[in-house]
Parts: sequence; structure tokens; C-alpha cells
Amino acid sequence: MSLIVQKYGGTSVADLERINVVAKRISSTFEQGNDLVVILSAMAGVTDGLISKALQVTTKPDKRELDVLLATGEQITSALMAITLQTMNYSAISLLGFQANVLTNTDHGNARIVEIDTSRISFHLDKRKIVIIAGFQGWDPDKNITTLGRGGSDTSAVAIAAALNADVCEIYTDVDGIYTADPNVCKKARKLDKISYDEILEMASLGAKVLQIRSVEIAKKYNVPVHVRSSFSEEEGTMVVNEYPEMESIIVSGVTSNKDEARITLKQVPDQPGIAEKIFNPITDAGIVVDMIIQNTWVGDTTDITFTVPMGDYEKALEIETEVAKNIMAEEVRGDSNISKVSVTGVGMKNHSGVASLMFKTLAAENINIIMISTSEIRISCVIEEKYTELAVRALHTAFGLDKQ
Repeated sequence: MSLIVQKYGGTSVADLERINVVAKRISSTFEQGNDLVVILSAMAGVTDGLISKALQVTTKPDKRELDVLLATGEQITSALMAITLQTMNYSAISLLGFQANVLTNTDHGNARIVEIDTSRISFHLDKRKIVIIAGFQGWDPDKNITTLGRGGSDTSAVAIAAALNADVCEIYTDVDGIYTADPNVCKKARKLDKISYDEILEMASLGAKVLQIRSVEIAKKYNVPVHVRSSFSEEEGTMVVNEYPEMESIIVSGVTSNKDEARITLKQVPDQPGIAEKIFNPITDAGIVVDMIIQNTWVGDTTDITFTVPMGDYEKALEIETEVAKNIMAEEVRGDSNISKVSVTGVGMKNHSGVASLMFKTLAAENINIIMISTSEIRISCVIEEKYTELAVRALHTAFGLDKQ
């Protein structure tokens, strides 16, 4: 007998028919003698619909009240799932985030989990109940409802699995695992049997949307095995686990792309101490996340500084830096929203040379110019023109032998 935590996303519980299908999968797992905790998202489209309703009232809804509103989406699916299982003669109980004692900080809309008291969950498990928990939500020390941000149900599931010391956390979604590239872009993309925490962390941050980044960080920290699989089939998916020696024999595990970025360049900035602080502090104060940064020094006492930001923050960042440029006597500010970032990732890079040169050679062969480059121990990223994104992904996928393995 195992303790299993299962999480089902919005498409998996999109309507009553899908809830019934998922209930049968849950009951099958339970019938095998497993203790079972199920984390549910809101039905597909419900959260966006609730946000839309709030915005019809005001363009700036109070964050506390918005959390109260959004938490109802998961409440609906959790109750409906418990009722469905009960009609199938299974003992099931639904718990909201606060009832499951998911304690968070006070950051409404993007709260962080501080602690999970599992006593109530364990109490019901000991009575052989299937415990259904509303994902995406918790409560703060002042007993206010909080939500964990987009993809927060993944975070709920992995955090609860860690707190319960579960044997596995199964993430059910509308895809059947993690692929070497986006199958919609690269027809030769293959499903991976296993991938390391570090690799999927890099891939998630680079545009892969299979798992929420915070959930992987928790899984790695507490060594929670995560099984990503489809709720629409019985096939095995992809296991996310610690590194093991065989992983290093595969140089590159995946190719990702992200079109949701823009770049900003400050031209001929005075090259002197404190300038970088003056450029990036206002961006930080505005809550904008900066990704890649490069600096090109001119002959003389000036330099160019280029950085990338999420597309949603592009206009605001450009406005901020236009004002900064005036204050620091930079020559001009340029922006470019027609870019994308293409990356190759793999733990095998640690012990293999020539990855960067092959990547650059492959892009050059396709006449794709590299605008910016950044690296980590297991990842190389290149910013290119957006129109070449799909071509670059396919070319790199082939060049690193991912078509064949």
C-alpha cells in the first residue's frame, strides 16, 4: 500500500462528464489499497471567468477580495468530486485550503506556503477516506483566504505530498508527459521517461509549461517523486526525479522556446560605478523580473546595456528606462518585442564540451542571427528574431540527436 497524492488540472475536470471519468480513475487507485489525497484545480476557464467578472466591477479589485472570489473555483470542483465519489459508494470528503491547514504568507494573489499541518488530512486517511483538497489556496495568519498564483494547484499538490511524506505525487494534465520539445512545434519530439529536477526547473523557466516552477522547487527540496501523466489515457508519463549517473550520458534532454519576452537597450551609458544600480533599481521597485543582461563596452567611457523582461511588463519597463536614460545622460533607449529565446537543456552538459559551438553552428546554418546569449551549468539560451523560433527548435532538436533516441 502506498500514499499517493494526485493532482488534476482544469481540463481534466472541465465538466461533470470529465469529473465522472476522473472519479473512476481515483476509485481505481483507491481499490488497489492505496491511501489517496486528491488536489483539484478549478474547471477550465472558471478562474479567468471570475477574474473577468471582478474587472467588470472595477479595473483594480482589492486583492484580498479577489482571492476570496477566485478560491470558489476549486471549491466547486472539490465538492462535486466528493459528491461523485460518494454516489459511487466511496467514502470521500472535500477540504478547502484552510480546512487542510495550508498556512501561507500574506501576499494575496501570489502567496507562498509557510507550513502545512497534516493532522486533519491524516485523520481522514486513517479512516480510509479519499481526501479531496481544493488546490491553489490556503490561509494566512490572520485567517484570510489566499491564493498561490497561476499554476498554484501544482504547488499545493507537491507541498502536501512533501508534508505527508507521500510515495509519489501524480500530476494529471492534458498532456501525457514531458517531451524533448513542444510536439506542436517539432513533430519528432519524444516523450521522456525520466527527467531531473534541475532539468525541468530550467525548462519550466524557459517556456515549457508542463509544471509550475515553484512546485518543482518544492519537489527537489523535499525529494518528492513527481509523475507527470495524462488524465485522458492510461499510459505512463514522465517521472521527475533526482539525477542519476545514466542521465549524464545524454548531453541535451530538451529544446524549449519562449516568445513571451522583449528586450530593452540603453545606448552609450556612462561607464562608471553605480550606473547599473540606477538602471535596474527602478525596474525592481516596479516588480518587474529581469532575465538576461549583457553589456557591450565602447571605446571611451560609455557602454551599452541590454536586458530582457516579460512581454507583459515591456511597455512599463520601457517607460521607466526612458526616464532613467535622461537622468544618467544615456544617448537613447531602444526596445524590441519581436524576439524569442531558444534554449537547450541537459545535465549531461556538465561533463561534455562542444554544446555551445554545436548550437551556434546549427543556428548559423539556418541563417539565424544570435542577438543575446546566456548560460548556466546545464543550459544555453540564445535570443533570436521571433520569426525563426520554430525553425530553430526543429534544427536544434535534430542537431543534438533528439530525433533518434
